[in-house]
Amino acid sequence: MGPFLPDSVRRHAVLRPDAPAVTEAGQTLSYASLDARSNKIAQALLAAGLQTGSRVGFLVRPGRMSAELLLACAKAGLVATPLNWRLAEPELVAVARDAELKMVITQEEFETGARAAMPELPLVTTGKAGPGEYAYEPWLDAAPADDPGRGGQADADTVFLQLYTSGTTGLPKGVQMTLSNMYAGERETAEVGWSEESVSLNVLPVFHVAGTGWLTAALSAGAHTVTLPELVPQQVVDVLESERVTHVLFVPAVLQLLIQVPGIRERDLSALQLIVYGASPITPALLRRSMEIFGCDFCQRYGQTETTGSVTRLLPADHDPDGPRAHLLRSAGNACPDTDLAIADLVTGKPVPAGTVGEILTRSHHVTPGYWQRPDENEKLFTQEGWLRTGDAGYLDEEGYLFITDRIKDMVITGGENVYPIEVESALAEHPAVCDVAVFGTPDEQWGEAVTAAIVLNAGAGDTGEDELIDFTRARIASYKSPRIIHFVDELPRNPSGKVLKHVLKEGLSGGGSGTR
Repeated sequence: MGPFLPDSVRRHAVLRPDAPAVTEAGQTLSYASLDARSNKIAQALLAAGLQTGSRVGFLVRPGRMSAELLLACAKAGLVATPLNWRLAEPELVAVARDAELKMVITQEEFETGARAAMPELPLVTTGKAGPGEYAYEPWLDAAPADDPGRGGQADADTVFLQLYTSGTTGLPKGVQMTLSNMYAGERETAEVGWSEESVSLNVLPVFHVAGTGWLTAALSAGAHTVTLPELVPQQVVDVLESERVTHVLFVPAVLQLLIQVPGIRERDLSALQLIVYGASPITPALLRRSMEIFGCDFCQRYGQTETTGSVTRLLPADHDPDGPRAHLLRSAGNACPDTDLAIADLVTGKPVPAGTVGEILTRSHHVTPGYWQRPDENEKLFTQEGWLRTGDAGYLDEEGYLFITDRIKDMVITGGENVYPIEVESALAEHPAVCDVAVFGTPDEQWGEAVTAAIVLNAGAGDTGEDELIDFTRARIASYKSPRIIHFVDELPRNPSGKVLKHVLKEGLSGGGSGTR
């Protein structure tokens, strides 16, 4: 196994020193510069007294800084802990304390929040450093460029990254990741089509596993990564065209936004080779529209933070909306290389036959060694046989393709029947008036729970109402699965990874009847 990220960058720095590594706001960091700057940051961290395994927090947007900090921590034997800049101060305090951070590095726009939430920690900022603080560039420049030498084969099982779960319910947990967890083998790399000529677009934050995984995969392959600090649909389309981007990872919510950008069909996106999508469910209707507009290969990835990204993939060859295997577009694909996949009974935990819904289990070198300082949670996370419990429900067909029904906790039980929201969402999304949709259960005296939908209508949808949409679904799914309540909303609340915050919808849309647009 290997080479891992640090050794890959070291190699590119020697063999292709001037090749572009990361571009941000028109400024490009070459592989030689990325290697040298990460060495200096690693040395500065060690000179500050940080010991092997110390957690280093940073508040940074996608860009050159996020790349060099991740690499520096790996080279120094430290644990990079990207922090979610969207968190409220009490939430940031909770994460910092849980991680036992020893230092925080921040961009200027986040320094006020960092000082307020973590006043006791040494601070490095790209802004104006206060008393006892460090200014990023002078702090870096003062350190030697000697490579500390960590991050090779001997460190395969060393934790170098700690990401916090999105915390849609309960307190976020620190998911530990090793260098081997993040390693993408030759088969995985070939499936994506990475090469030294690839141009990757990264708009996902490094505090999310998709953003970190996509960035490290591109750097390991020697590709050129172009970044945007935030996701503005028009800017994304502009960069796709101007930078001749070949590879990109989007969550479905972003695809929904991009296909609505004015003039998208007239843009020259011919350089695009592959769009990878994942992190949240996609409806077949959205996937078909996206494939038609972008005209490149599509590949779905299913996974979670605890699996360091992908468990399954639906390869481009399986994306055939008009062919005899069009039903596979509703699946998440089959197991990634070197990954084991199984379905367990929700009650007994025993394996179930093909076609039977149960909990999705997985084993691979990508699976986390566990949560940081959460022994009780770790016992629940793994089975006695070493399988990771994903908490997702689904089934495998006879060919080994995985069909995800939903998060187990999101299943709606109405009148004694199990309803998986993704089935209802997919049916509603086929209606031409529906732009975005989320389905969940709300309390019902007669049925226990009522299938409830929050819907964003397309502009110009006219007087599309509840009855029309309910009747539409009844022609496609069993009547008991059709929504009993529909709320029309302006937008769906989402976390930074694009997942709909259904608990927010449940709290805000209590009671029956339509909401207002």
